[in-house]
Amino acid sequence: MQAEHSTAELPQLRRQKILLILERDGKVMASELSQHFAVSEDTIRRDLSELASAGLVQRVHGGALPRPKDTGKDYFTRVGETDEVKTRLAQLAARRVKNGQIVIFDSGSTTLQIARSLPADISITAITASPMIAITLAEYKGITVIVAGGQLNPVTMSSSGHETLRLIEGIKADLVFTGVCAIHPEVGISSLHFDEVPVKQAMLSSASHVIAVTTADKLGAVEPFVVAPCNRVHTLITERHVASGNVEDYQKLGIEVVQIDA
Repeated sequence: MQAEHSTAELPQLRRQKILLILERDGKVMASELSQHFAVSEDTIRRDLSELASAGLVQRVHGGALPRPKDTGKDYFTRVGETDEVKTRLAQLAARRVKNGQIVIFDSGSTTLQIARSLPADISITAITASPMIAITLAEYKGITVIVAGGQLNPVTMSSSGHETLRLIEGIKADLVFTGVCAIHPEVGISSLHFDEVPVKQAMLSSASHVIAVTTADKLGAVEPFVVAPCNRVHTLITERHVASGNVEDYQKLGIEVVQIDA
């Protein structure tokens, strides 16, 4: 970024331009914005704080990152939405499941769609902390379903706590489909819900292969609670068009990136 402004602009106009830069680059740094707009870093930090208070950006040390588009939607709202892209992502992910495998299904609307997209004659052992996913998987004659019980979070419709962790930590799975609130190449996988963190960490540690399936709006985003670094993911399945950042940032970390066509 190079300095292009000899005088300070109106704050509202400057903040609008910051949002455009954020959409283009996937992140913004206060030091670079200060030079770009020819204002102090304190001024830029106030701008970023105002944008964060309005829910438009996620503040991080030294700058800001995008917010996921669906933050704040409850579970049943997300499950009830018809999303062709999410369906196609789930269908592609479901093809990764092979007969005889032990597969962990994390909670989430996309993971639920993966469960619905499995072949009718698949034969696996499935573990999940989501009652909704467990019910869906139970409809398959060839799937043995193990439910990791615990305290149910009505927002995420998944269980957590000591009992949930104890069961998951005692399993060595072939594959895990991890739910994604946000994933950033530098910050890693992060969640909006604190109680999800240890459960997700246990799932990542219990499987030989980790697959993250997500729409493009969650790439380059950050939520308050960090789960794990990005390189804990082996395969990332996402859209062809990525608005924030670049899939090459994930490939450089050794992640296999698979994209569906537009």
